Amino acid sequence: MASTSETGHAKNVANFEDMISFCTGYGATYNPSKVAIQLPSLNALRTNAENAVADVNSANTAFINATNARQIAFNPVKPLATRLVNALEATDATDELIKDAKTLNRKVQGARKGKGTKPETPPTPPDTAAEDKQISVSQQSYDSIIENFEKLGQLVATEPTYAPNEVDLQTATLITFHGNLKTTNTAVINATTSISNARITRNQILYAPKTGLYDVAQEVKKYVKSVFGATSPQYKQVSKIKFTKPRKK
Repeated sequence: MASTSETGHAKNVANFEDMISFCTGYGATYNPSKVAIQLPSLNALRTNAENAVADVNSANTAFINATNARQIAFNPVKPLATRLVNALEATDATDELIKDAKTLNRKVQGARKGKGTKPETPPTPPDTAAEDKQISVSQQSYDSIIENFEKLGQLVATEPTYAPNEVDLQTATLITFHGNLKTTNTAVINATTSISNARITRNQILYAPKTGLYDVAQEVKKYVKSVFGATSPQYKQVSKIKFTKPRKK
């Protein structure tokens, strides 16, 4: 689902189309000398803005799908890590090896010794600096889980008597499982980059000083006011069209 801020961008584009429609309806009377607010330029800007918003929506969908796929891939990690330790304890492994395995398992669980585990939740698409920071912290958590699970798998594999009959606990299966974790995590990293870049492009088209849709719309209002007058029905048409600009964080 699109956030409030995302729908605000789309609303700006829709309102810009309404403004163009009014200006077109004024016929030859709408004849500004400034190229940026001439009808061909307005229509080109509208098309670019629509495409930019659509690109963000597409990247957002890809991001959500990637995070969902990663969450599904990571769901078995913590219980599997605990089972690995239990399976190791059922071998002739030394107490030191088992102790090392338990330490790695605690890291996989995301808990300190004697503390409870705080569950992971998939991040939401970034749109502000604060959310970007949350994404970064969450990404570090996933990276840590991948690293420590790999270490745990490698550690148990060093025990000669570790030869479980359960397929999902066997070394070859663990290697494949770990590879899938890395693949889904990389997909999220790439999707995060894509949506971030798409938002940069969209924001440039909509909100760049002087050339962005927001500032151009204000110029159109000023021109209509100058041509028809402040109390004219034409100016009332365009002046009531609302455009919003994201607040700076």
